[in-house]
Amino acid sequence: MNREKQREIVYMIQPIAGDTEDRTEHDEAVSLIESADAEYAGTICQRVREINPSTYIGGGKLQALRDRLEGLEDITVLFNGELTPSQTLHISAALGDRKVIDRTTLILDIFAKRAKSSEGKLQVELAQLKHIYPRLKGKGAALSKLGGGIGTRGPGETQLETDRRHIRLRIRYLEEKLASLASRRELLTSRREKDGMHTVSLIGYTNTGKSTLLNALTDANVYAADRLFATLDPTSRLLTLDGTPVILTDTVGFLHSLPHHLIDAFRSTLESALHCDLALIVCDAAGDFGRQLETTLSVLRDMGCKAPYLLVMNKSEDLRDTTAYPHESIFVSAKTGLGLDFLKEKILQFFRRDTVSVQLKIPYEKLSEYGKLKQYAIEKTFDYRDDALYVNAVIENKFLLRFSPFFA
Repeated sequence: MNREKQREIVYMIQPIAGDTEDRTEHDEAVSLIESADAEYAGTICQRVREINPSTYIGGGKLQALRDRLEGLEDITVLFNGELTPSQTLHISAALGDRKVIDRTTLILDIFAKRAKSSEGKLQVELAQLKHIYPRLKGKGAALSKLGGGIGTRGPGETQLETDRRHIRLRIRYLEEKLASLASRRELLTSRREKDGMHTVSLIGYTNTGKSTLLNALTDANVYAADRLFATLDPTSRLLTLDGTPVILTDTVGFLHSLPHHLIDAFRSTLESALHCDLALIVCDAAGDFGRQLETTLSVLRDMGCKAPYLLVMNKSEDLRDTTAYPHESIFVSAKTGLGLDFLKEKILQFFRRDTVSVQLKIPYEKLSEYGKLKQYAIEKTFDYRDDALYVNAVIENKFLLRFSPFFA
């Protein structure tokens, strides 16, 4: 068998803080390993009451892990937490110079595989280089032994082996390039606001079905998979609700203990999505929805997002009792279509809350004048009479005065 096609095997070190073990982060790490197309081999747990500045966990546990892995080749060791550059090197040395990565390196590797747009690839490369830079020694000799696999995608081995000056220049270039793209996105956002286009963003934990929900609501064909971070680049589609056009945007998912500098790396694209009229916070009704909601709201607070939101509990097709859920929850199943019509109705109610139904009388000689305004109206019925065109329409209050010459 060609070894290059073999799946990378990952063994995990799980630090435990406090007296109780929280399995959520461990289980998420296993899912991350699988999302990176690697194979999970097992876990050794270590309760940490005081962090060892050199190796984070004690030498005894590292020796036990070294003994456990004795005779096994090409095993990558994942530390399910954040390591300093020196801790990574010391743990690697204690384990017989095995490849050691931390949680951030694993997530960045998945990001590198998922990014499809040119901007997404730039953001991933910038985040990786900033993560790699303090871990370089000289010309990167300490990292050159890592070979292929997790942590070497994205910028690639060639850049890992270049000198620090080259990486600093590349980081500066990427920051400037992304800043220019962010400015262009701000112009597009301003234009949408000026044109009165409604925007709705799907926001929430990773793997709660946001992309599947986008597909179900808009008949789109956006890639969706049952894996963490299946979607990385924001994707927008048009949704029309009873004549009201809405731009619906899917965003990168959040994760418990997602390092802040990774959120910062995608801040520009996230902010464009979070700068919306309405957010749909999507949770997995069959999962740990409480933690998902807490994590999502925490990230939104950190980013200063104040958009009103609807709480959507997806994957609820098998629910029989909803008393444990927040009372304002909207229960849907993007898979079966359950509750989607009600969700559309709630979105429409939100945008119609500041609207009024009017009848307009447009003299035929003023049709061209009305034509410049009709983009701000939702036309329901038309009646062509001898004296004029009569239109029943729904108009937002902020645009109402523009139509005053045509009030019937």
